[in-house]
Amino acid sequence: MATRLRKSRRQRGTRYCGWGQIGQHRASGSRGGVGGAGKHKHFWIRTVIEEPDHFGHPSSKSYSRNVVKKWANLRDLSSLITSNNGVEKESTVELNLSSLGINKLLGGGTVDRMLIIKVASVSENARTKIESNGGKIILDEHSTH
Repeated sequence: MATRLRKSRRQRGTRYCGWGQIGQHRASGSRGGVGGAGKHKHFWIRTVIEEPDHFGHPSSKSYSRNVVKKWANLRDLSSLITSNNGVEKESTVELNLSSLGINKLLGGGTVDRMLIIKVASVSENARTKIESNGGKIILDEHSTH
């Protein structure tokens, strides 16, 4: 059909182009909503056919995450040693962060002496700083996360 004979060409200049009056076939209401609206309601069949895995979550991902509730930086260790009786043996200092309720040791700050630290988890930056200074990290698997 020639373009000049099409209905859409004939209706140019009319107010509603054949869709009745007062805004029919205009906004998102005529589409059933915007975006993902209606995927659980009036567009359910389309959802099942086109996106069968849209709802739910993968079974390989667990609902619970290991959230670190309390942590300490390397710069905090000197005050923790003095206030919590860190055990000094020869030139090293032993400190049990797990017994203090600290779950993770982070690498902010510097280390000025040899440390032996017992903690549940440690960042890679903190591990390299302590081990380069002659210290040691003991991972405590029995501490609560």
